[in-house]
Amino acid sequence: MKRKFGWLGLMLALVMAVTACGGGGNKTPESPSASQAAESASPSATSSDLKAKITFLNSKGEIQAQLEEAAKTFSNDYPGVTVEILSTSSGQSPFEKASQMYAAGNPATILMLDPADVPKFKDRILDLSGEKWVADAIDNSLTKADGTVLDFPFAVEGFSLVYNKKVLDAAVGGSFDPATIQTRSDLKALFDKIEASGKKAIHVSPMDWSLGAHYMNFLYADQSSDYAQVEKFISDLKAGSVDLASNTVFNGLIDTFDLMKEYNITKDNPLSPPYEKGPEYLAKGDVGLWFMGNWAWPNIKSFDATGEYGFLPVPISDNAADYGNTQIATAVTKRLTIDKEKSTPEQQAAAKKFLEWLVYEQNGQDFLVNKANIIPAFKNITLEPQDPLAKSVKSYMSNGATVVGMTSMPADHWSKVGASMQKYMANAGDRAKLAEEIEDYWKTVK
Repeated sequence: MKRKFGWLGLMLALVMAVTACGGGGNKTPESPSASQAAESASPSATSSDLKAKITFLNSKGEIQAQLEEAAKTFSNDYPGVTVEILSTSSGQSPFEKASQMYAAGNPATILMLDPADVPKFKDRILDLSGEKWVADAIDNSLTKADGTVLDFPFAVEGFSLVYNKKVLDAAVGGSFDPATIQTRSDLKALFDKIEASGKKAIHVSPMDWSLGAHYMNFLYADQSSDYAQVEKFISDLKAGSVDLASNTVFNGLIDTFDLMKEYNITKDNPLSPPYEKGPEYLAKGDVGLWFMGNWAWPNIKSFDATGEYGFLPVPISDNAADYGNTQIATAVTKRLTIDKEKSTPEQQAAAKKFLEWLVYEQNGQDFLVNKANIIPAFKNITLEPQDPLAKSVKSYMSNGATVVGMTSMPADHWSKVGASMQKYMANAGDRAKLAEEIEDYWKTVK
């Protein structure tokens, strides 16, 4: 997606958001005053004027149950509004689902889209520039086009290697310190210690979105801490002038993936496990590590609600000073839009109130932070996340130890590059073939 801001700017904004929660200054408009916040803590006096049935397309399957509960809570707060939560099918992208709904003449009132998809619907969605929460969104988190605000930033998320501290404590014979893992050799030594303790080191989920959108994110983000260099690298890929076979980051990242493949609990049949096996393996202590993001906490919690978990970076070399070796990836990863093509004015008003409810009302904030375990993209929300993965993400953000979550990749990147990674994971192609397929993919991107 061609956004109006750079990825580096987004990451700086995410760090600023953390300090803003503690009262740090910035140049954006101030959050509501204490009296205003108190007034917005409960439904407004005009809530009875809202009467509509709206639909919400959810593309974050792991929070489907929480969203359905939030819809009931919102309807209790605003009795005239009914919210129906829809979902994408397994393996279906939000762009595909939203496009099908528009083709059928029945789009959802609120659509949860991936960042790269928002501009594709810009002529069919409302301008949200006048909404109250625009002033409280973290800097550079909004998708804009022609001076309008197209979306509501729904979630800040982080991803890297998730660890189960109980398993790692046993492996190292004491309290595990994540700061001890700064190189690939450090990671291998940890793998060996975990396996010596009687557990398997890691589970690598085979879904194309995990491999293509998340693991291969580091191919781009780790090229440089200078965004201009990351942008140039992608431009050069499109121009066909990058030789990945000789690229240091590519080779380092795949060397680390080879290590992960070697120690993978399902290496004998690596493409077979569904997503659900990841949280089960990790939470039950079958493995010490799982490559995934903080969105997985509700799944992990269903097996182990009281354990300690956190993130380790994905090191790509044996030089601890190399960029990427001590960082995780973070980004605003999901965005909400409101349909204007088929929705009635009453539905649009109800949808706007739902978004406002998420940001300013106690029940909405409780859903985001405590129920859905989401790190909000709004400076006024001071609720601290209670789950260990969100806490870990915020710690990396506070320390400036993040790389860019490449949310502006082309819509088919995760499926195409993910498919190439799946072949490599299953030993159906070598490194040279993987490099060739990634280069060929980028040559088709306009």
